[in-house]
Amino acid sequence: MLLTTTDLNVEYEVLGIVRGNRVKAAHLGRDIMAFFKNLVGGEVKEYADLLTGVRDGAVDDMVKEAHNMGANAIIGIRFASSQVASGMAEILCYGTAVKI
Repeated sequence: MLLTTTDLNVEYEVLGIVRGNRVKAAHLGRDIMAFFKNLVGGEVKEYADLLTGVRDGAVDDMVKEAHNMGANAIIGIRFASSQVASGMAEILCYGTAVKI
């Protein structure tokens, strides 16, 4: 399936909006490591890895929804994130499912 953040310069049929979202909470081990890295500075790899997995899961959910609609591409993809509760982050991925 073609995934793009831009529009396409070809004819396509718009099928509708598709989205995927995931909410993930950090666990105590990651929080402790992040606390110590915050003291000395540097990348907090534990959180970066956590959010990469969550983002990839949201994209997978969006692609499954588009596939179920009969789409073979998703255009105009965007990402958004928010803090749902203390220690919990949501990643939302959305775009327009189209059939080329």
